[in-house]
Amino acid sequence: MDATSDIHALDLAALIASRVCHDIISPVGAINNGLEVLAEENQSEDMRDFAMDLIRKSARQASAKLQFARLAFGAAGSAGASIDLGDAEGVAKGFMAGEKADLTWTATRVLMPKNLVKLLLNLILIAGHAIPRGGVIEVVVTGEAEKPTFTLTCKGSNARIPAGAEDAFAGLLGDRLPDAHSIQPIYAGLLAQAAAMDVKIEKSDDTVVFTAEPKAETAAQS
Repeated sequence: MDATSDIHALDLAALIASRVCHDIISPVGAINNGLEVLAEENQSEDMRDFAMDLIRKSARQASAKLQFARLAFGAAGSAGASIDLGDAEGVAKGFMAGEKADLTWTATRVLMPKNLVKLLLNLILIAGHAIPRGGVIEVVVTGEAEKPTFTLTCKGSNARIPAGAEDAFAGLLGDRLPDAHSIQPIYAGLLAQAAAMDVKIEKSDDTVVFTAEPKAETAAQS
């Protein structure tokens, strides 16, 4: 397969499901570990407090990841539905609270077409991989709700363009078959195509910038 559009719908669905499960396994496993500690007899009060703290923290993380996945990968309403950009901000900040990078968000709260919001959230996931050691992701949304421009500026040590991202936004699969790890940027590229958006990635020193804007022919028709 040379083009991302060649991926069979069933394969795409299976790989996305694997991607979501990968994110959820860790906090759910931690909850299970905490419950096992509580089930043991003759535990000290300190151990019980530690287990309860682990359960509470992991439950928050699992909830945040599921809420994010619901908007980023799920149907989130009927076909053609719009999503409140404020809701997207909330789930994005909840998700990033458990990640290495901090997130800032500058956007007017409006209703935006579903695929555009899904693209923005998927770009945030990719942006996190651009600064693997942590840093700051600055999200800025400008323009009209129907034809916005997304700018994500990622600043951090060892910043890099995530593997496969450039190919994915060019509609190409690259040198290897997709798996649960590489499917996310591929899915983001398919979202960009569906939303008639061009995505560009630029790197300079310890900064990587993702810019998504309406395709030239789309902008010309407006």
